[in-house]
Amino acid sequence: MHAEERERLILEVMQPAGFVSYRDLEARLDASPATIRRDLTRLESAGRITRVHGGAKLNDVQDSTRLFGTPFDQSITQNLVAKQAIGKVAAGLVEPGEGIMIDGGTTTLQMCPHLAGLDCQVLTNSLYIVNALLPQAGTRILLPSGTVFREQNIILAAAGEESMPRFHAPKLFMGAAAVGPQGIMQADVVLVAAERRLIDRAEKVILLVDSSKFSSQSGTIVCGLEEIDAIITDALPPGFAAVLEKAGVEVILTTSGQFEG
Repeated sequence: MHAEERERLILEVMQPAGFVSYRDLEARLDASPATIRRDLTRLESAGRITRVHGGAKLNDVQDSTRLFGTPFDQSITQNLVAKQAIGKVAAGLVEPGEGIMIDGGTTTLQMCPHLAGLDCQVLTNSLYIVNALLPQAGTRILLPSGTVFREQNIILAAAGEESMPRFHAPKLFMGAAAVGPQGIMQADVVLVAAERRLIDRAEKVILLVDSSKFSSQSGTIVCGLEEIDAIITDALPPGFAAVLEKAGVEVILTTSGQFEG
């Protein structure tokens, strides 16, 4: 298990109570005590946790209704034209009457106007997407249970808590904070846990990202590229098409509307 994966699991374990003991970590992680101590040291240096007697606790910099990353109101204005084009192309992949999942994000939100008249059933964790879909009389909307994180207006449950309706979909449309050869990344471990729940319920995972997401390659890994079936974007960085092709990912460029890879 890589260090990033262990750190993600450590933070997930800490979410419900805000604390984890060394003994609990040793039981849950396939790692030596020395390796776990190094993981905790890195997380403490990053400001995510504080080591205390007998274990570690989450820092208060992230309260129960805030996420790390760019607030939605700020992100929605960035690269808007590219996001609108991506959303339109993505909606074109939806079949009438189909059940789909749409993860919360400023790019996935742009699908909503183009779903009108398709009479779809949509599972989403985003209240922005709910508001955009509500005027569509034929669109049925499902929501998970959990806490509303106000800055992103998204509903998320603590790691390990089952919050999703019994729903399986042919397609999941999701966004990302960053994309690189190592995989799809998000800024917050709570988002990672939520997206893993959605991925596990989908037959096909379609990633919606504008080209700016390739310039940043930091965050917690949600999944490897091999778990993505298709990516819709406005442009790819040099050489990245070959990386996606090797991982078996179809590419749709909004500039041409053609599949690659």
